[in-house]
Amino acid sequence: MITLPVEKARAHVFVSGIVQGVFFRRTCQKEAKKMGITGWVNNLKDGRVEAIFEGEKDKVEKMIKWAKGGPILAAVDGLEINWEDYQGEFNKFEIR
Repeated sequence: MITLPVEKARAHVFVSGIVQGVFFRRTCQKEAKKMGITGWVNNLKDGRVEAIFEGEKDKVEKMIKWAKGGPILAAVDGLEINWEDYQGEFNKFEIR
């Protein structure tokens, strides 16, 4: 059986809307751990949430899809995605 290498990806995302005070970071961390994604999530002073997702490309894409909706109390109205070179610098997903 031949196993093909898995494509790795890194996405730097900025989520806007009602995304602070609604458990966005905690739920994001839970989802990332469930999917095997590493990186971090952080609240910004301007009301947005910033995150880095690293891992298998299909799983990073699933995290981005999750971020477009966020947790149940969130009201996401914008998502900026910057694809970057995979660096593999994280060993877990943390809240900053």
